[in-house]
Amino acid sequence: MSVAPAARADAPLPTGVGAIPRNYNFAADILDRNLKAGRADRFAFIDPRGTWTYGQLADRVARFAACLRALGVRREERVLIALLDTIDWPTAFLGCLKAGVVAVPVNTLMTEDDYRFMLVDSRARVLVVSDALYPRFQKLIGQSIDLEHVIVSGEAVKGHKVFEAMIESAMAEAHTAPTVRDDIAFWLYTSGSTGKPKGAVHVHADLKLTDDLYGGPYLEIAESDVCYSVAKLFFAYGLGNALTFPMSAGACTVLLPDRPTPDGVAALLKKHPITVFYAVPTFYAAFLASPAAPPRAEVKLRCCVSAGEALPEDVGKRWLARYGIDILDGIGSTEMLHIFLSNKAGEVKYGTTGRPIPGYAIKLVDDSGQPVKQGEMGELLVSGPSSALMYWNNREQSRHTFMGEWTRSGDKYIEDDDGYFVYCGRRDDMLKVSGMYVSPFEVEGALCTHPDVLETAVVAWPDADGLIKPKAFVVMKDQTKVATANNRDAMSRTLQDHAKSKLAPYKYPRWIEFRADLPKTATGKIQRFKLRSEGKAG
Repeated sequence: MSVAPAARADAPLPTGVGAIPRNYNFAADILDRNLKAGRADRFAFIDPRGTWTYGQLADRVARFAACLRALGVRREERVLIALLDTIDWPTAFLGCLKAGVVAVPVNTLMTEDDYRFMLVDSRARVLVVSDALYPRFQKLIGQSIDLEHVIVSGEAVKGHKVFEAMIESAMAEAHTAPTVRDDIAFWLYTSGSTGKPKGAVHVHADLKLTDDLYGGPYLEIAESDVCYSVAKLFFAYGLGNALTFPMSAGACTVLLPDRPTPDGVAALLKKHPITVFYAVPTFYAAFLASPAAPPRAEVKLRCCVSAGEALPEDVGKRWLARYGIDILDGIGSTEMLHIFLSNKAGEVKYGTTGRPIPGYAIKLVDDSGQPVKQGEMGELLVSGPSSALMYWNNREQSRHTFMGEWTRSGDKYIEDDDGYFVYCGRRDDMLKVSGMYVSPFEVEGALCTHPDVLETAVVAWPDADGLIKPKAFVVMKDQTKVATANNRDAMSRTLQDHAKSKLAPYKYPRWIEFRADLPKTATGKIQRFKLRSEGKAG
């Protein structure tokens, strides 16, 4: 077996990609392109308040940028954005970029302590917050020495500015900050699937590059498309899905402030002619299991995308059987901003994450950093033009992750004979059983082929002698099937036998624990580190 050829970190970009002028502002570019294309009256967004055209959005963005200038917020200073998904989110985000101010959108499901850390870490001068989220910031406002202004979206809060009132009273100035393509535009805090969030710093050019490399050529979105993303706008995946990609094509996006549920999304697909749908694997599985999931004839879907975690082969094939559309599974990261390794329409191979997107380079390395042989497991490193500059205020982690042209993903993969990459698990999630590596994702995939299993997470767990073995946490489609101790014991044996029939003997889960749900980030990633910590505590 030969050693996989070393990938070049300086691989050329596809023709026509990367031609971004030095003087560049993403907000001005994306809005001007649509207005010049005659789309001022076309819908850009739909939210619970109504429909919003590209012309209206451009006006709101210009007004919000003027508001920031009037408040004395200077270029490169930070604005923390804690907004639910409504028209105010793209207004605030793009308004910050137009003004040359650094937008810091944050997860809307964090705790008060998380927000305290982010306010201190970012040194934000302005907080833009939805009224529903304001109580989690109320105690922090007086404690944040850099915070000078609070703007509330929704109902007025005494002592603070109201977002819509500010927009209405501001002048829509034509001014755009004289930024360059490498100016810092925004930060995105990592999702916390492996611990404390880190602020990944991105520049203006990164947003356009993700559309040039992935959104445009892989999704082929047109202005006639209607898009919806289960992943929210604050998430790197959701930002591309619901803002960068559709706006780059003049398409329309449906925004919902509520947390998505299978029933809610089913109703949404019936109400709106959604053609491009983005979700995470756990949501696709839950949607397929929902009685509310509409039949194929009632939806307009033409393109479905998955990221966040690897898509189980069984889920992809069941979706294809139900809706006649392949799910394009890919992997991206907060550090790379969006997907860099993906399946492509007409070339889907379920059970893999696809092949590298042209413009990105991939290599798999062992623990010493040397390339592994094709067919052997290694850590995935990626090189590409949308990589973050660094983690803010975190030199140690920055040096560990951003290694010159290469960025460490923390994911373990195998490249198969066809050049497709097979996900094995996160570096920290890998198990070593009897001296051999076990991919938790492989065990999870085997368990998920059982018709009674909705989702599962497999982690390393010590036995009575302190030796590591696989343990599975399982969510059943029907919780009544494990309602009693006898039923749980019987189902555990059934699932263990099922896993043994599909895996090498040493890989089957030695313990199975049934749960009503699994700990997840707001973006749907399973937080296996929380499950592992229970074993360490025990």
